[in-house]
Amino acid sequence: MTKRRSRRSPGGSGLQAALPVLLLLSLGMTAANGQQPAKPEGNQPDEKPAGQEFAIRGQREAREIKYSDWRKTCFKTPGTNKVCRTSIAGTFETGQPAVRIDLIEREGDKAARLQMFLPVGLYLQAGVRLAIDQGATWRIPYVWCLTNTCIAANVADPKLLKEMETGQKLRLEVVDSSVLTVSTSLPLNQFATVRQGTAAQTFEQAIDE
Repeated sequence: MTKRRSRRSPGGSGLQAALPVLLLLSLGMTAANGQQPAKPEGNQPDEKPAGQEFAIRGQREAREIKYSDWRKTCFKTPGTNKVCRTSIAGTFETGQPAVRIDLIEREGDKAARLQMFLPVGLYLQAGVRLAIDQGATWRIPYVWCLTNTCIAANVADPKLLKEMETGQKLRLEVVDSSVLTVSTSLPLNQFATVRQGTAAQTFEQAIDE
């Protein structure tokens, strides 16, 4: 008879919470709200996508958002390379989630994936725009929506990651249903140290036969 045994570090319940995140990586080819799958854009500096026909009516700052510290969490299962996630999360004063950003990296892979969780009700065609310290703007497309969140994700260009490691502020812009640009800024001063450092938690699942 085969015996199965699991090992996990303290806080192992976080593994269950993390599984939907890893699952969404494999579902990234599916489009938000039933649209056609988003085409990879290579994370080049932002250019107006072909066929994008809308005019921004104005802009506003997002409601006050409180951001957590950057945190690195890793996951390891037998026969696979370790996957690490460097994350920051923001919440409104009410405690409602506002935004979460994950940089997901797998051992042995040169390419990293940048993934953002945002509220529903945004204008999906516009995507999400990122700028580091007032520099070039990068566009990340939406790839999936659930009942309470939408996910924007793409392969992270090394140039963007370098700017994140050396920059001070990341400005994030979305377009709401009224076609107004909504923006917020979050800190980057801890990003490089946390990304390159030891994970705060590592979740392992081992199978003994």
